[in-house]
Amino acid sequence: MNDATGMPASAVVLGGDSELAAAVLAKLAKRRLERVVLAGRNEQGLARRCSELSALGVGQVNAVHFDATDHQRHDALASEIASELGDIDLVVMATGALERRGIDELTSAEVAQSIDTNFTGPAAALLGFARVLRSQGHGTLVVFSSLAAVRVRRANFVYGSAKAGLDGFCQGLQDELEHAKSGVRLMIVRPGFVHTKMTTGMRPQPLATEADVVADAVVRGLETGAGAVVVPAALGPLSVLMRLVPRPLWRRLPS
Repeated sequence: MNDATGMPASAVVLGGDSELAAAVLAKLAKRRLERVVLAGRNEQGLARRCSELSALGVGQVNAVHFDATDHQRHDALASEIASELGDIDLVVMATGALERRGIDELTSAEVAQSIDTNFTGPAAALLGFARVLRSQGHGTLVVFSSLAAVRVRRANFVYGSAKAGLDGFCQGLQDELEHAKSGVRLMIVRPGFVHTKMTTGMRPQPLATEADVVADAVVRGLETGAGAVVVPAALGPLSVLMRLVPRPLWRRLPS
């Protein structure tokens, strides 16, 4: 179980090759993290992350195949990992793919794939793991949403709308878990622009940050029991203002 400071002994990462998730696990490895399952599609990336965690002193690190769009496997995967770990303290949802093309460059199939990768697949997987944690009576779900979910912009409207869907789903799931007194927490993480391989080649946005800074914010959120975290913190007030900008003005803002 999580200790008194909210630190987990066991963790599952869905999207196990994620740089943000890797930075979080590196922080937790310095605390009491002992057992980790990394779930993803990139076998080489998963193997590299496993080696990194082992080098940091995590005693048990395994990798399993996970495809967010393979909806039929999610419930079984959650049960299998729970059997393997014995108990799951933390589940990190870190899947996603950034899409910034316009309507003349996208096919309908690509739009559907992006939404499935960023919203429907992760939402379905979260439900399976939420049920496992509820049956335990404890555990924490950490979901990487995005500042792009606060208000969709034309520059990345497919990605932003998918993340907005996931963010809304998580808010509802958060309320349901609390209402049921399940003992399960859910924390939504909304980073702004982060320098990672996903943003390579893109023009940095104001207040751009690093994966290590996001990881620090996640760990603080675990310690304080936060329901939502905006990173960097200076973007918190901006995220409120974003909702208030009149739509005609919002459309004219630079993308």
